[in-house]
Amino acid sequence: MNVLTKYINSFLQLFYPNLCLACGNELPHGKEIICISCQYYLPKTNFHKEKENPFTERFWGRVKIESAASLYFFTKGGRTQELIHNLKYNGKKEIGVKLGGVYGSMLNKSPHFESVDCIIPVPLHPKKERIRGFNQSTVFAQGLSKSMEIPFYNNVLIRNTNTKTQTKKSRLDRVANVGDKFQIKNPKKILDKHVMIVDDVVTTGATLEACAVNFEGLDGVKISLVTIAIAI
Repeated sequence: MNVLTKYINSFLQLFYPNLCLACGNELPHGKEIICISCQYYLPKTNFHKEKENPFTERFWGRVKIESAASLYFFTKGGRTQELIHNLKYNGKKEIGVKLGGVYGSMLNKSPHFESVDCIIPVPLHPKKERIRGFNQSTVFAQGLSKSMEIPFYNNVLIRNTNTKTQTKKSRLDRVANVGDKFQIKNPKKILDKHVMIVDDVVTTGATLEACAVNFEGLDGVKISLVTIAIAI
């Protein structure tokens, strides 16, 4: 039986090679989606170890947050960009779940995130989510939730309007593009809780800022921010 399984896997590998979703190199046939080299060399920020870091600095004077951190640095043409592209545009949801699990284990060891009670993914407009088939922030939240053993809520923060892509916009344009596009529903779920808002990539921070301001003023609510990557 083991010999048969070996031949079947070899056949599948010939016609359907298992490729690393960060660098594209061939992987042994199995469940891994990121090669050992990429797991080692992907540019980790280690921001979760620091109370103040380049992520938190982007929000000084904009919105009050407890902590903020990203797993990887994002640069054009880099391996992190390839991962994010495969996640968002090639339907590789397993990337989000995998990285959520990885980062959740790291956040569990950080004193800056030990009091987090729940996770809120940045929502997509329903129309865009239907087209894509899923929300990349939600699958990231799923991985974090399992690893950190805290709930994530899809029905607390909603998106009102389908905004245009942010990719080529300046910071001011991004803020204008997402202003008043989000609102809170079911606020009782998060009262007196430390909420962690999560997204795929932070660039100027406009989207996360537009989300976070909706939580200000809610009784006892504290806000932290986490993303897969931060653009540099």
